[in-house]
Amino acid sequence: MPTLHIEHGITDYTEWKSAFDRFADFRAQAGVRRHTIRQPVDDTNYVVIDLDFASTEEAQAFLAALRERVWPSQENAPALVGTPQTRILETVESGEA
Repeated sequence: MPTLHIEHGITDYTEWKSAFDRFADFRAQAGVRRHTIRQPVDDTNYVVIDLDFASTEEAQAFLAALRERVWPSQENAPALVGTPQTRILETVESGEA
């Protein structure tokens, strides 16, 4: 299952999360099956997001939409700082300790 991995700085988590939540339907329509949000334990002004898709093509299309329509807009991404770092990842192994 491909994962779109996104990392970026934010100015305020509550504001960022509110904007993230407004795009729930957009994510679902784009094929996002699950999302995970993490923050470094020593930096509340940074988020790491993993979005899981059924196909690499869906992940690529969604990343293009983020780059073209979401991130450039202050209204759509009010707490975004800088340019998000992204990668599309494929799980090659997973396990329990």
